Amino acid sequence: MIPALVLTAGLATRLRPLSFVRAKAALPVGDQAVVQRILRWLAACGVTDAVLNLHHLPHTITTIVGDGSADGVRVRYSWEMPVLGSAGGPRRALPLLGTSPFLIVNGDTLTNVDARALVDAHRTSDAMVTMAVIPNSEPDKYGGVLVEGNIVRGFTRPGSREPSYHFIGVQVANAEVFLHLRDDVPSESVKEVYPALMSARPASIHALVTEAEFFDIGTPLDYLNTCLHFGPRIPDPGCRFDECVIWDDVEVHETARLRRCIVTDGVRVPAGSSWENRTIRVARGELMRTEELVDELAIGPIDGPARA
Repeated sequence: MIPALVLTAGLATRLRPLSFVRAKAALPVGDQAVVQRILRWLAACGVTDAVLNLHHLPHTITTIVGDGSADGVRVRYSWEMPVLGSAGGPRRALPLLGTSPFLIVNGDTLTNVDARALVDAHRTSDAMVTMAVIPNSEPDKYGGVLVEGNIVRGFTRPGSREPSYHFIGVQVANAEVFLHLRDDVPSESVKEVYPALMSARPASIHALVTEAEFFDIGTPLDYLNTCLHFGPRIPDPGCRFDECVIWDDVEVHETARLRRCIVTDGVRVPAGSSWENRTIRVARGELMRTEELVDELAIGPIDGPARA
């Protein structure tokens, strides 16, 4: 099986304030961090080597993953300063990946797509990139992929009425797609590199339409809903929670009440307090800070299921 690059370097601006505390790939979903779920899924698909790119709060990822042995893969790290984007990241990681083609997996989404089938589809075609897609059922939220047969013809912005598919964050790419880029300059796949590639070499980007599941953590509300699907993290059943996600080193007084809240690392929720639809975190100079839990529509063209 080919190696995989997991894109975990992003700033996750749309995920704030959660991403002030941890990198997005380090956020817990159930009893595992997002990155652990991705690595274990890759291992189950036969992947033995993975590279993670790092920039934002890298220690929150490396502390969880280490060398990857606990998750069944050998993990190495590609460091970025500045963050290099969805195309610049692969360019920087090419020496570590060491082979072509390779998998590229977004580090902020979860899916059960058959990676072996995706690799096989790529290898039996003349494609330079093969993207895993599903029907785009939320075009107001997600930009789309325009597909004719199995050929990618373009991309749409969120809100487009043009029928499209939803890229679920897993693709196979040849090294030459990124080799011409400088390895110290940020660049984006869907915004820059792929349109240029399709113009120079029509039919060079393919899509594999699947029925795979897809779970997003692009915004705090997306993250909460994904966590509730996999099971909320509630370490103390004696406390009164309703649809909440509780991170590590958290104390919630038995008289506190929480509904649809995300409580991040190190928070102490005081007696008698009541919170609903909030993210709760420790802030510098404050014992606790809360922000309203609201959703937001995606903006701009897609570079995968989550945009930042």
